[in-house]
Parts: sequence; C-alpha cells; structure tokens
Amino acid sequence: MHHRQFSSTRAKIVMLAIGAIAVAAVFGLTGRSSAAINTAPKSTSPPTISGSAKLGSTLTATHGTFSGSTPLKYGYQWRRCDANGGGCSNIDKATKDTYALAQIDVGNSLRVVSSATNSDGTSSGTSVPTSVVTAPATPPATGCPSGNGPIAISDLSSPARLNIDAQAVSPVVVLRSTKQITVRLHVTACGSRAVSGAMVYTTAVPFNQFSIAATTPTGTDGWATLTMSQLSGYPAARHQQLLAMFVKASKTGDPALGGVSTSKLISFPVNLNR
Repeated sequence: MHHRQFSSTRAKIVMLAIGAIAVAAVFGLTGRSSAAINTAPKSTSPPTISGSAKLGSTLTATHGTFSGSTPLKYGYQWRRCDANGGGCSNIDKATKDTYALAQIDVGNSLRVVSSATNSDGTSSGTSVPTSVVTAPATPPATGCPSGNGPIAISDLSSPARLNIDAQAVSPVVVLRSTKQITVRLHVTACGSRAVSGAMVYTTAVPFNQFSIAATTPTGTDGWATLTMSQLSGYPAARHQQLLAMFVKASKTGDPALGGVSTSKLISFPVNLNR
C-alpha cells in the first residue's frame, strides 16, 4: 500500500516537471521568435538623387533600401558639400524628399541622408554627391524691352541701336521749282519694332539747299515728319540728279556720338528740267 502511494506521488511530480518544461519551452520559443521578427532598421542600399544639378531645378531623393521590422518611417536631410562631395553640412529646414537648388548651391554638390525608424531603432544611409551645381549662362544684355510691339524710346538702352529703315519725300521727285519738301523718316529698333519718341534730325548735303527742320520726335508708329523750305544754295550743281540728306535718330540725354543713336545718308531724285 505504501509502495503504491509513493509511485503515485512520484508520477505526479514527473508530470508536473514535464508540464513546466513544456511551458518553459513554449515561452522560450515565443521569446526567440519575437526577437527574430522585431529588428532595428539597417541600410542595405543608399538613397539616390535624381534631377538636374542646375540653379532653379528641383532634386528628388529616394530613401534607398532598409531591412528591419515594418512599418518603417522615413526621413530626409539634405546636405551641402564642396565640389568633391566632402566638407558637407546640413541645410537648414531641407528635410523633405525634394530640394529646390538655390544660388548658394552654385559651385557645390549635394548629398541626401535618408533615415528609417521603427520601434527598435533608427538607421541612416547617405547618397553619393550630385555633380557640381551650375547656373544657367546669363544672356547678354540687349537693351531691348520685352515683347514684340512698339517701343518707347525711354525703354531702349545701349547696346541696342536705333535704325532708320524707311524714308519718303513729297513731292516724290524734287523739281527746280519745288519751294518746300516734306520728308518722312521711320525709326525702329530690336528687330524692326517701331520706336516712339526718338528725336529725328535732317539736313541737306551740301548745306544751304533747304532749311534745317526742327528736330522732331517719332510718333507711336515710328514715323517723324519734317518740313524743309528751299534756300539759295539749291540746286547744288548744274546737273544735280539727287538731293542727298544727312539724317540722325537719337534718344534725348544720350551722348552726341553714343547711346542708341544712329545716322545715315539718304537721297531723293531731282529733276532740274521742271
């Protein structure tokens, strides 16, 4: 009887030990499984940058690849570096996946640092540097205002130049008996755009054939009209066939021989038989 009770008690102890071992095994495996799943991030490939390294362009970063338990939260920090990709420093407030290149970036390269974070930690990776940031070449100043329409003389500056591109006289043929002529001159600039307010001067060559008209501004259509009266020096020669004239268009306030001014010789037909 005593022997059977001892055996029963021993069996119970063995069963409890087996149960404890089983429970410990279960919890032990569970702990090891949790440790295998919940791991901190680790960078396995660096971030990359796309876009043109030119002033005014926008660069875009990808965060690269990270191992580790998900979900992962990604962050970015743009860095300004020297032309060789070294000596980098963080750019204030540049913490998005895009970055617009500014004047201060010209002559430098950029890198981006991406970070991945989960409940177990944070890891980061750094991109290779961009090429050196360049600024677009500044086109040479033309002195011309924007647009395609007429130009006010006040909006025109050097190195643009005025151009006298058309002329007319009335009467069409200057006769010996002609007492007065009307000369019309057309002034343009910047690709044949009419110029208003250009001051136009003209005189017959040789002098003293016709009076010198008052300097006259061009209208909104670019034309200036000047009236000249015959003087004692006309005709300048017995067989004169042309009336030559010196004409000049200029901007008030410009140097006499500089600025946007232009000058040329023109001529009109003469018939001394009438």
